[in-house]
Amino acid sequence: MTMSDGRPVIGLVGAGGISRAHLPALLELGSRVLVLRRTGAEALVAAHPGASVPLEIVDSLAELLDRSDVVDVVTPTPTHLDIVRAALEAGCDVICEKPLARTAADARELADCAAATGSRLFPAHVVRYFPEYLALKRAVDRGEAGRLAVLRFLRSGSFPASGWFADLEASGGVIMDQMIHDLDQARLLAGPVRSVSALRTRSSRDGHRLEVGHVNLTHASGAISQCSGVWGPPSLTFSTEYAVTGDVGTLRHSSLDGGGGGAGLEDDSFDVLDPYGPYTAQLREFFAAMTGGPAPRVSVEDGVEAVRIAEAALESVATGAPVSLVPEA
Repeated sequence: MTMSDGRPVIGLVGAGGISRAHLPALLELGSRVLVLRRTGAEALVAAHPGASVPLEIVDSLAELLDRSDVVDVVTPTPTHLDIVRAALEAGCDVICEKPLARTAADARELADCAAATGSRLFPAHVVRYFPEYLALKRAVDRGEAGRLAVLRFLRSGSFPASGWFADLEASGGVIMDQMIHDLDQARLLAGPVRSVSALRTRSSRDGHRLEVGHVNLTHASGAISQCSGVWGPPSLTFSTEYAVTGDVGTLRHSSLDGGGGGAGLEDDSFDVLDPYGPYTAQLREFFAAMTGGPAPRVSVEDGVEAVRIAEAALESVATGAPVSLVPEA
């Protein structure tokens, strides 16, 4: 169903909060976008009255899959398995918001389905496209911290408004949903994870839900990563921080500092900033890969492994003991 100018037709499934980041990026790619009729779809489309490319609401998933070349899945986590599998089996390439699935087994099933159908599956780990994290990866690769020893990550924000996030079975809570970005970063920088231990607390204050998670990772390299995630009251400003220490020095960044590379990051580290925003940069890279360009910086195996690490952390929370994470066969 490719457009006459050769651009793919994109089907967007999901009209919640994250769709408001994906849709503008999809429109910038210049393709026709079909939006599945779900709660919020009309408001989502109405927010883009001057879209320069066709934007249409369709009534069924079957119609959307039949008319699309690429499907972008931005629905709640527990729906990913069925929707992504259906799209892959329909011959569509698929972009799927993180986490790829709610369980490691489901994530592996989707990766295997993509391989079997010949369709491509791209996990949307957008933090890999944020300039602060691009700069960190570049600095680590240049050896500015030396041999990595301790990596610390913190990600804080208000408790999500949509009710399904409060259902731990559905969302996996702050560890599976929010911290998965930092678990992915830790593995990207320090390599394979061999042991996971975690704690999580839930409470309420002044009628607001609160959730805090702490996860320690032991990497095969011997490095240790400490990841913390907070879902707090509505007044809590979203923020991210990291401090990555090796035998040469420490690379730091805090979004609360108001800009700059942070201690240990050279000014030119931020030359890696894409001229587009992170969501557009991510989607442009995925679409380039679909048309014969280089593989994107995040692979389907990265998505599977991030879910495996987060699931191990949830197991550690439940058992109170560390969990060994052996390499997949």
